[in-house]
Amino acid sequence: MPHVLIIHEVADYPAWKKIFDAAAGIRREAGERSYQVLRYQHDPNKIVHFSVWTSLADARQFFESPRLIKIRAEAGVKAPEFIYLEQIEAGTL
Repeated sequence: MPHVLIIHEVADYPAWKKIFDAAAGIRREAGERSYQVLRYQHDPNKIVHFSVWTSLADARQFFESPRLIKIRAEAGVKAPEFIYLEQIEAGTL
């Protein structure tokens, strides 16, 4: 199962979240199937977006698209780090 881990700082979390939520349809259309949004304990503007995708190729195409680059700029995203991952195991303890 393909996953994407994105770590980035945002200028203002509520402003970023509004744009993130508004982009749900285009994320789903591009292949995102589920997500989690987390933030650093002592830095509310340091965000982690962890998501499951239909494929890593779909995720790369979406995250590297000019459309999304523009959306990130509008949302105040600073220097995102993208980590593309394939799940090899999962479990519940």
